[in-house]
Amino acid sequence: MIDFLIYDAKVAVLIVVFYMFYRLLLSRETFHRVNRVVLLLTAVASFVLPLCVITLHETVAIQTLPEVSIGDVQMAVAEESATPLWQIVLPILYIIGLLAVLGHTLLAIRKVMLLIRQSEQHPQPDGTIVCVTGNADVAPFSWMRYIVMNRSDYEANDAAILAHERGHIRLRHSYDVVLVDLLTALQWFNPAMWMLRQDLRAIHEYEADGAVLSQGINARQYQYLLISKATSIGGYSIANGISHSTLKNRIHMMTNKKTRSSHLLKLLALVPIIGTALALNARTVTDYVYDGPQKKQIIKKGKANAKINAGTVNEIVVVEQAPAVQQTKPVEMPNPAAVNTTSRAFDVVEQMPQFPGGPAELMQFLGQNVRYPEEAHKNNIQGRVIVTFVVEKDGSISEAHVAKSVDPLLDAEALRVVNSMPNWLPGRQNGEPVRVKYTVPITFKLQGDAKTAKENAIILGKEHNGKGFTLVIDGKAYDLSELNSINPADIDSVRVEKAKDGRSNDRIIIKMKKKN
Repeated sequence: MIDFLIYDAKVAVLIVVFYMFYRLLLSRETFHRVNRVVLLLTAVASFVLPLCVITLHETVAIQTLPEVSIGDVQMAVAEESATPLWQIVLPILYIIGLLAVLGHTLLAIRKVMLLIRQSEQHPQPDGTIVCVTGNADVAPFSWMRYIVMNRSDYEANDAAILAHERGHIRLRHSYDVVLVDLLTALQWFNPAMWMLRQDLRAIHEYEADGAVLSQGINARQYQYLLISKATSIGGYSIANGISHSTLKNRIHMMTNKKTRSSHLLKLLALVPIIGTALALNARTVTDYVYDGPQKKQIIKKGKANAKINAGTVNEIVVVEQAPAVQQTKPVEMPNPAAVNTTSRAFDVVEQMPQFPGGPAELMQFLGQNVRYPEEAHKNNIQGRVIVTFVVEKDGSISEAHVAKSVDPLLDAEALRVVNSMPNWLPGRQNGEPVRVKYTVPITFKLQGDAKTAKENAIILGKEHNGKGFTLVIDGKAYDLSELNSINPADIDSVRVEKAKDGRSNDRIIIKMKKKN
């Protein structure tokens, strides 16, 4: 909903700009048909232009791959999950205004239709239908092909009234009114939209007045008729009535000289307005390509659980599984003979391939599927494995191979996960899917902390349970269940002391941090 409100705000700005153009350059001209078309087209264009996005692609080669901490990712997710109050209140207020304006329009249509249905109807040779109502205060008006008037006006058979309303019907003003009222419902908060709506009604009256005078009816007598009908009941906002609009402006337009055709050149001012709107709405998409040297990874010894970094996507914490559930299934390496060589793979294309759902989903997939090899963990093996593969035209993964190796165990795990990925969104060049090379660096890193120390103590306790062991916390013996009541942040160190000096049990010794 917020995306729609942002779009509607862009529409509002365009409506203000287009309406200012009309008021400053065209509103005083007598090109009523041109002014009508300008108002209608600019109103519709205001809703269309924000949807016209010109996309420019820019390829940037980067020498290093940034790494993002899992804490930053979790914070971003938390911020997204906590919806601000204004993002709840604003859509509710917008929908209330939309329904109120739309309801008013539908109610006006219903009132007109009821009045027509209850009136005495007289079909005319030109296809219009004159509806005579018993309410003497109703001023003549038209709706679609119906002309509504009270009985005294009908019996007077005033040619000016009939010519005026037939002018509205012939020029299809009712369709303009319905369209603009619907657009106004979407822009109910925008004063420029309401002023545009009012000016369009005025142009309708100018055109209908011109239709009357074109039949040779005396202008002064017609103006007196308008003044006499000014006090009649209108109340039908959806209809075109003879008493609508400001009499002063209508009389002024009747007496004005026709505008010279050269003034139509003012319409050229619309060109830079539209061009600027398209330029402001254009966007540049930057495609990043890793082009850096493969640096040798320094392996450091550490403790406990692993961190796997998925290149540019973010850092994922993967908890090491207990030995009983470690993966033992051998990794199937790709067969070089089966590699698709029917067409070359691009390094850079206009639209690079993407994991389904984007980098965040790739991060989640790796976090759920990568397992730190047990043997690598025991031997303190760590480092960054860079895997290169090809995203095929159908999004499948092929030709996965290790571009930078650390250790056969880590290499095999990285290849296993890459080959198990679901189909990607394929890359595109000139609108057609193509084969594209892609690189994903996966960092295996051992890191110890207080929580890890506690988990290792539990695992060690389970491993020694069959042999018998003693749990010692700060020099005192405890049962294994005592581990559940320990705060991981309070653990300073954990170590195992083998049985000696006549002791039959090993000892798991935990040292707690000193409290101030």
